Amino acid sequence: MTTRTARSAAAVRTGLVAALAAAVAVGSYGYFSTATNGGSTTDGSTATGSAAPGNGETSSGVAPFTTADAGSCLTWDIAADGTVSGFQQTDCSGEHRFEVSARENLATYPSSEFGGNAPIPDLTRQAQLREELCLNPTLRYLGGQFDPVGRYSIAPILPPAEAWAAGDRTMLCGLQATDMGGIPMLTAGAAADQDQAVVAQPGTCLSVDESRSLRTVDCAEDHNLETTLVVDLAPVFPEGVPSVEDQDNHLRDVCTDAAIDYLGEEENLYQSTLQPYWGTLQEASWVGGSRSVNCSLVFADEEGGFATLNGTARDSRDGFTINGQPPAEQPERNPLRETAE
Repeated sequence: MTTRTARSAAAVRTGLVAALAAAVAVGSYGYFSTATNGGSTTDGSTATGSAAPGNGETSSGVAPFTTADAGSCLTWDIAADGTVSGFQQTDCSGEHRFEVSARENLATYPSSEFGGNAPIPDLTRQAQLREELCLNPTLRYLGGQFDPVGRYSIAPILPPAEAWAAGDRTMLCGLQATDMGGIPMLTAGAAADQDQAVVAQPGTCLSVDESRSLRTVDCAEDHNLETTLVVDLAPVFPEGVPSVEDQDNHLRDVCTDAAIDYLGEEENLYQSTLQPYWGTLQEASWVGGSRSVNCSLVFADEEGGFATLNGTARDSRDGFTINGQPPAEQPERNPLRETAE
């Protein structure tokens, strides 16, 4: 790595750590409740189609989701127009959108708030219920291992409008991974067994939005990072939480090599004028179950900011721009020597 590349990479890492911190999802109760309560499927039935707890199976033979308890996993279909349908319990080893960590009966809540004629809690109240009733049981369910800025968010699910009106006061607390729109994504495997880190696959382009959160975009759109590698730090630091300095010392070479491999050769990295960038894990994330970080490519300015990229760096000078311009012409240099073993 050239001196300028090393200096610029250090500058961008110092200046952009806060900007590139993963956003904490507050839970998808807003999306879920808005989409399901009073919503309908394409065939006109209630969106969730679930029965009140204890009513056995639906006519299709699938247990209604409100009979689920801690350790159950749920899934459902999401149409292109956002319509949700087909709720069912499923094996947690397969794809699912929600893992139940606790089951609460709001009818026993110490107030008359959720009586027989009470309306479904609005989104503000659902957010409060998440903190009051879901947070601690979910942390216990995970054995205390939860990354507050990781891939999973804690959220409640309430019955659909028809079931609520019929007296169902079940609230399911659980875990889910959501996209930037708050829509629960399909995941596989129990959350306690997963790396909780938020990472993007190589070739993904990311933009930092106005809220300083990372958003996945098409590489043909303006972006700020292009991902080159996912690095699992668990085998590198088996003794426990590594310092940021130790992570930097390891990732400096790993991510430089990743950039070279991603672009084909070191000369392509030099001509691109881009610098390797990498994320690091804070202690809370490591203790919470995150182990992986991304290597990426960025263009750092001397003030520690980063430029707007467009196109993929794999397409060389003719295929991408930096702040609207092709990469600056680089002076010729002597061939790099092969390092002797």
